[in-house]
Amino acid sequence: MNKTYANLQVERRQHTAVVTLDNPPAHTWTLESLAALAELVADLNAERDIYALVITGGGAKFFSAGADLKLFADGDKAVARAMAQRFGKAFEALSGFRGVSIAAINGYAMGGGLECALACDIRIAEEHAQMALPEAAVGLLPCAGGTQQLSWLVGEGWAKRMILCGERIDARRALAIGLVEEVVATGAGLDAALALAEKSWRQSPSAVTVCKALIQGARSLPPQHMLPQERERFVDLFDTQDQKEGVQAFLEKRAPRWSNA
Repeated sequence: MNKTYANLQVERRQHTAVVTLDNPPAHTWTLESLAALAELVADLNAERDIYALVITGGGAKFFSAGADLKLFADGDKAVARAMAQRFGKAFEALSGFRGVSIAAINGYAMGGGLECALACDIRIAEEHAQMALPEAAVGLLPCAGGTQQLSWLVGEGWAKRMILCGERIDARRALAIGLVEEVVATGAGLDAALALAEKSWRQSPSAVTVCKALIQGARSLPPQHMLPQERERFVDLFDTQDQKEGVQAFLEKRAPRWSNA
């Protein structure tokens, strides 16, 4: 990709976009990098042959330490509001990416760093990774989806332990409570995420987009609402070229050639 994005390194690997957080030393988020992430996701959504997004931190120590607390040192509510809104827009955009998003957590994921991973579909942690939402320790709260996304993933009890009691957890504990889906050796996170992303290429990208929306819709809407939608979206897929190609490829015993249309 030729376009540049503030504090984000973007590399295309066939159908996967690899996004590396690049604001050393701790890859903290800024107004500019949050805007850049939202813009990047919009651009990737428009690229029909991008099926997956992998996000990781540069280096071996930090995925991301979240926001730089120096921004809030003078108690300026205008700055706080601007950052909160920018965090929300960026991570909601990431959550809404039409393909599969995978966080390769390669070190400390704290505050807004962990919330970035929570906005992804799947999380893979390297064995040395540490995760926390420590905002209440400085009189704040995780405002980029942390109270909502963490509770959905790990349940209210563990969400309260991490947010109300400030518990930091390691990769093995994160796996045990469902915060991450896989733990790999130090240095192996990106390769594991890329391998999983490649598996998604075998799926119809049109179907993936619809399935993802249905799965995430279950967070806020009851089954009696989502089940009829599930049936309708099934029928809607018959309007896509991918559905025709997928069935034909299966019958002809060959790999499908997706058009994402």
